[in-house]
Amino acid sequence: MPKIEDIEYTPNPNARKFILKEPITNGTSRSYTNASQAVDDDLALSLFSVGNVTSVFYMDRFITVNQDGTAEWDDLLRRLAVPIREAPAVTAVAANSVPTDYVRGENELLDKINDLLDAKIRPGLAGDGGGLEIISLEDKRLTIRYQGACGSCPSSLSGTLYAIEHMLKDEVDPDLEVISV
Repeated sequence: MPKIEDIEYTPNPNARKFILKEPITNGTSRSYTNASQAVDDDLALSLFSVGNVTSVFYMDRFITVNQDGTAEWDDLLRRLAVPIREAPAVTAVAANSVPTDYVRGENELLDKINDLLDAKIRPGLAGDGGGLEIISLEDKRLTIRYQGACGSCPSSLSGTLYAIEHMLKDEVDPDLEVISV
């Protein structure tokens, strides 16, 4: 049962990040944008059941919850704390940061992209309560999806996407195009 160490604001006013004293995953992430996606995940499903929750993202020692903008954070945080405290520590889950058919070593370009994202992008996004999932790489077109607080943050679709694309162009391949869905 994880204990909540702190609750942080994120750049997204409709998201809060719960910092935990114990890990709830083994280095992998989970991301859901609705309760029907979370049907096999007791923690995420219980957070959606609280009401007003529009997405849940968690990994290691943090959980980010987005709300619909109609709830008062003080009340919602109290209600969200209950299922978080009841969750089991370390949940074995599958990684979802790269396409499910991704096999390291089969696509050199995708390996380079993923390495750069792991080293320079994902840690910063996680610091703000978010993440980044690679949906596909077709030719030189990389399709990504933001997770957690980044999923509905206005800056993720402009400044952050622009910065990611330029970093990938500078350090991996100048012909890459990055699309967010």
